Amino acid sequence: MKSQISRKVIFLKMGLTNRPLVSIVDDDFAVRDSLRMLFEAADFQTEVFASAEDFLAAGHLAESSCLVLDVQLPGISGIELQHRLRAEGNNTTVIFITAHPDEHTRQLAMRDGARQFFTKPFSGEELLTAVRANG
Repeated sequence: MKSQISRKVIFLKMGLTNRPLVSIVDDDFAVRDSLRMLFEAADFQTEVFASAEDFLAAGHLAESSCLVLDVQLPGISGIELQHRLRAEGNNTTVIFITAHPDEHTRQLAMRDGARQFFTKPFSGEELLTAVRANG
C-alpha cells in the first residue's frame, strides 16, 4: 500500500498522469490564463504558449491530445502551424479560437481538419465539449 502511494506521489510530481494534455497557443496572456484555468478545473493537464514558435520549441507536440490555437499569432500563424503539422503527417486535434473571424480562414482551418472554429468570445462549456469529443 505504501509503495502505491509513493509511486502516485512521484507520478504527480513528475506530471506523469493519465490526464489528457491540452496545449494552448494564444498571444493574449489573459486568454491563455483563463483557458488554462478552465481546462485544469475540468481535469486536463495544460501547457500554455504565446506563439507557435514557443510551442514547437517546447517539444510538447507528441504528448498533446489537443491544440487550442489562436488564428492570429506573431510569427507563424495558427493556420500555418496547423498546415505544417498536417504536412508532416501529424493529426493532433486542433481547435481554433479567433477574435477576427472570416469565412476564408475558417474554410482553410476546416479543410485542414480542424475540429472546431470558435469566435471570441465563446462559451467555455462549448470549448470543453469540443475538446472532450477528442476522445
